[in-house]
Amino acid sequence: MDPFLVLLHSVSTGLSNDELTELKFLCRGRVGKRKLERVHSGLDLFNVLLEQNELDSEHTELLRELLVSLRRQDLLQRLDNFEAGAAGRAPPEERDLRAAFDIICDNVGKDWRRLARHLKVTDAKIDAIEEKYPRNLTEQVRESLRVWKSTKTEEATVSHLVRVLRACQLNLVADLIVEHQQAQGLENENENESSTGGGGSISVSLTSWDSDGPALGAPW
Repeated sequence: MDPFLVLLHSVSTGLSNDELTELKFLCRGRVGKRKLERVHSGLDLFNVLLEQNELDSEHTELLRELLVSLRRQDLLQRLDNFEAGAAGRAPPEERDLRAAFDIICDNVGKDWRRLARHLKVTDAKIDAIEEKYPRNLTEQVRESLRVWKSTKTEEATVSHLVRVLRACQLNLVADLIVEHQQAQGLENENENESSTGGGGSISVSLTSWDSDGPALGAPW
């Protein structure tokens, strides 16, 4: 069964009638009046958004925005769990970038605006992010990183993030990312040694984060 559809079903069953009414109101600019009149559950609304390509497993931003508006941290946690599972199925470079995003969201705090500007996110975008998530600092940080990744695809690498963090004097956060990458490299090396019976090892370059890696694929 599609994990994303399972997530949507879970979110739908967790909505009250008042919350569904609020979601329909928030989607008035995206969904026509007649379609909204036929929406009687969260699944009905999500099906419309899926049909209109407003929502899919690779683009969950709208779902996150709606759940933030409802202040449903429990449902946001379900979305976080889904995205974490998707990260586990992603290519290694994208998994590394997602992990770096998580570290930044946990540690940058109010310095996110300075980081966003160094990542060349425009002031207009920064203002829009603050308006979109006025009371949720973590989502402000994550959204700024999503904007950077979607607009600067060729620069969207862990190494580039580390250099920009150091340029912002956010060395502790940069160090946490590098340490995570090193730990992952050692873990992968141990797994490879186990699978080959210890017959060989893979060299892990700890300086590789000083140069940009390959560009990533489509934004999340």
